[in-house]
Amino acid sequence: MDKSLAERIAANPDYQLLKSRRSRFGWILTIAMLIVYYGYIMLIAFDKELLAHRIGDGVTTWGIPIGFGVIIFTILITGVYVRRANSEFDALSDRVRKEVLK
Repeated sequence: MDKSLAERIAANPDYQLLKSRRSRFGWILTIAMLIVYYGYIMLIAFDKELLAHRIGDGVTTWGIPIGFGVIIFTILITGVYVRRANSEFDALSDRVRKEVLK
């Protein structure tokens, strides 16, 4: 990559906006995922009785739906990120590309 091109990209206000918004959003989702995942791990470590408690008269315990909930949460926040990336972040990237490559 040409050094002047990299400098023009870095100096572009839309690029700065894209970088800050994407970074902040990524950190928010990362923190949410860490809370959910490590919350589940903490339940396993410190409240085994809750997770081992059976749901109704069957053999399924609370650990199974809570574990599935962690997986579903992961899929949902991935979808949230993809949706925002495909709309807001891609639009900002296109604006940067058009302005810098004039």
